[in-house]
Amino acid sequence: MVFLIPQTVHSMRKKILLAWIALMFVSTFSAQESAPSQTDFWNLNHEKGITWDLRNEDRLPHGGNIEMAGKMVAAIIYFQVNEQKELSLSRDIIFPQLRTYNKSDEPDWKKYRAYFRKNIGSEIIPILSENNKTILPSVLDSISIAGNLTFYHTPKEDISITRSLYPSMSGRYIVEEWTLKNLSTTPRTIKIANASISQEELGYKGLYSIEAFSMGKESVTLGPGETYTFPFYFGATLNEEQKEDFNYIEAKRERQGFLDEMSNNLILHTPDPVIDRLFYFSKIRASESIYQSTKMGLVHSPGGGNYYLGIWANDQVEYSGPFFPYLGYENGNKAALNTYKWFQKNIPEDGSHIPYAFEMDGNFNMDHLDRGDAAMIAYGTSHYALINGDKNTAKTLWPLIEWSLDYCHTHRNALGAVLSESDEMEGRIETGKANLSTSSLYYGGLKYALQLAKELDIPDKAERYKQRQQAMKEVINSYFAANIEGLDTYKYYEENKHLRHWICLPLCMNITERKEGTLDALFEKLWTPNGILVELREKKNDEPDVFWDRATLYAFRGAFKVGAANRGYHKLKDYSRKRLLGDHVPYVIEAYPENNMKHLSAESALYCRVFTEGMLGIEPIGFDTIKMKPSLPDSWDFLELKNMKIFGQNTDVHLKRIQKGISLEVISNKKSVFKGRITNNESVTVTLK
Repeated sequence: MVFLIPQTVHSMRKKILLAWIALMFVSTFSAQESAPSQTDFWNLNHEKGITWDLRNEDRLPHGGNIEMAGKMVAAIIYFQVNEQKELSLSRDIIFPQLRTYNKSDEPDWKKYRAYFRKNIGSEIIPILSENNKTILPSVLDSISIAGNLTFYHTPKEDISITRSLYPSMSGRYIVEEWTLKNLSTTPRTIKIANASISQEELGYKGLYSIEAFSMGKESVTLGPGETYTFPFYFGATLNEEQKEDFNYIEAKRERQGFLDEMSNNLILHTPDPVIDRLFYFSKIRASESIYQSTKMGLVHSPGGGNYYLGIWANDQVEYSGPFFPYLGYENGNKAALNTYKWFQKNIPEDGSHIPYAFEMDGNFNMDHLDRGDAAMIAYGTSHYALINGDKNTAKTLWPLIEWSLDYCHTHRNALGAVLSESDEMEGRIETGKANLSTSSLYYGGLKYALQLAKELDIPDKAERYKQRQQAMKEVINSYFAANIEGLDTYKYYEENKHLRHWICLPLCMNITERKEGTLDALFEKLWTPNGILVELREKKNDEPDVFWDRATLYAFRGAFKVGAANRGYHKLKDYSRKRLLGDHVPYVIEAYPENNMKHLSAESALYCRVFTEGMLGIEPIGFDTIKMKPSLPDSWDFLELKNMKIFGQNTDVHLKRIQKGISLEVISNKKSVFKGRITNNESVTVTLK
C-alpha cells in the first residue's frame, strides 16, 4: 500500500479560510499553541481525538492508514478519499499466532513473517436498501480517530451511516460497527443484505479460516431520530473455534476499558493541547501492541505489518520495556518482564553475542549479527528493574544485567570503545567496528546498574561499575570527539565524516561536554520537517530524505535532559503537530522511505519518555528514590503529570512557573513528598516511600 501525498492546489485565500475555521473549532484551547498550520488536515476534537472535516476539503485525493491491535489480532486500515469525497477502504487483517506454510513462490526468509493475514477491500460490504433503492455509504462528511477509527458518511435519503472500526482486545477479530440513523420525520424501513465471505487454509496449527460477515437484521424499521447498530466482523478461526463467538458488544466494552485506562493513567497536562493529545495517543499505540504468545507469555511487539509475536533488544528491551512501569499498565509490565526473562534464558554459554530478536512465538532466534544488543539490554533492563521498584524482580533480572555489562566490557577496542558489528539500523548504513550508540548505551547501563547493585547490597559491583562508567565517559568524549561541519560534536565511528542522528545519545546520558555543537548539529544541520536525518551527506538526484523517528525522539529527550528546553520545544511542537494533525497521522512513525512511515508501537513509548525522562528528567537511583531535573520551556507556565507509577506508587508531579523560578511538588499516594522552589534544570532528589 502506498501512502498518498496530498495535492496542495488550493489558493492562499482558501488556506487562510481553512485555518480560520480550524482555529474556531479548537478555540477552547490555548491560541498560541493550537493555531492550525496550513498543512494541517486534522483538528483536535472534544472527544479526546482528532477529526478530518471533509465538507470544505479540496486537497484531494488524500488518504492514510492506522494500525490497531489486541492480543490475538492486528489490523492496518488503509483509507482513501477521492476528489468526489468517496471513501475506499482496505483492511489488512493479521493473525500473529496462526503461522502459515511458506508458499512455493516465496523465499525461505518469509517464514519469519508467516502470519495468517488477509486484505479485504471495499467490495465486501452489507447492502442497504429501501423501496427498491440501494443506499450506498460512499461520500464522507468527516473521519475521526480516538482510539477507534470512525467514518461519518453524508446522509442519503435522510439516512445517516456511521462506521467505526476497532479490534477485539482478547479475540481473533476486528469489528466494523455500522450505525444507521433516521433523520426524517417519518418511520423508515431499511432492508439489510448481509455480506459474507469465508476461506480456509492449512497451517502449522491446523485449519485456519478467514471470516468476514455482517450480522444485521433482515429488515429494521426506524422511527424519527432512532438508530440501529449492527456488526461487520473480520476474523479468523482455528480448528474447532466458532465464528459465533465473535461478540461486538463485548469487544466494544473491552476496547473502551482499555482506552479509559490509557486516558486515566500517566496524564500529561501542558499549555500545548496538541502535545497533550499526541501523548495520549502514544500511550494507546505503545500499549495495544501486546500479543499472547504460547511460549513466551504476553509480549510486546512492534507491529507495522511485519513484526508480531516477537521481541527485539531495541524495541522491547530498550524502548518500551522501561516505559511501562511509569504508565502502570499491567499487561505492559507483564510483557516487559517476559521479554527480559526470555533474553536471560537465551544468554549464550560460549561467550558469543546474544540473539537480537526472537520471532514467530520465539521459534526463530535472530543471531546472525551483533548490533550492540548487550548494551541495549544493559541499559533497558537495569532501568526497568530500578523503576519497577521490586527487589525480587531486580534479583531475578540481575544475571542478565551483569552478563550484558561484562560482555560489553570484554568486547572493547584498544582505546576502550565497545565493539559491535552494527547498531539497531542492522547494516543499512556504515557503523564501523565501534560506534557511539553501543558505547553510549553501555554507559547508561552502567549508570543504572551501579545504583541497582547498591540496592541489592553488592558494593564491589557498584564500585566496579562506577569506575567503568567514568572510564566510558572519557572514551565518549575523546575517542568519538570530532569537529564535523564546523561543529564540536561526535563522530559516529572512527572513520565517520558525516553528521549522524545517534550523536544525540550522549545528551540523553547527561554527557554535556560537547552539548552546544551537538545541539546545533541535531536541530540545525540534520533537522528536516520530518525530524532528524539519519545522516547529513550529499544526495543523489531525487534521493529522498531518510529519517527514523526513534532518533528524533531520543534527540528531544536529550535536549531537555541537558537544559535546552526552549530549543527542544521549538522543534518538538512542530514535529508533534505534523505527526498528529498533518498528512500522515495519528502516531509517531518508524521510518521513511523504508516501511513507508508505519506506526511501530515502541516509537510511541519513546514519545512519552521525552516527558518523563527528558522534560522532567526523572532517573531512578534506588527502589524508593528518584532524581529529577525539570526543564520547562519559557513559553510554558506549568506542567502536570498525574497518575504516574513510580516504584508502583501513584505519583503526581506539578510544575508551576513563579517569579525567579519554578514551584515543584511531588505527591506520592496522595501525600506530598517534595514541595519547593527550584530553578530550571536544577537537580533534586525525591524519596517516595
